[in-house]
Amino acid sequence: MTDRVQRDFSARDRHERESLLANTWCNVCERADLGMTDPIEFENEEGSVLEGRCAVCGAPVETLLTEVEFEE
Repeated sequence: MTDRVQRDFSARDRHERESLLANTWCNVCERADLGMTDPIEFENEEGSVLEGRCAVCGAPVETLLTEVEFEE
């Protein structure tokens, strides 16, 4: 079993949250940038992960987060 350490996605800047939720990949739809609902952010042995559901089909989607500076 993988250890997951919960993180507070809502603590991120609004622009960063919007960008992360918009820039997704759905394996079921086989399309990018369809959006994500029900986001849960956590850390595991792979790094920081954002997990949720595809905004179009509802399938599980997961994004491995990298440290990127967001400019307004």
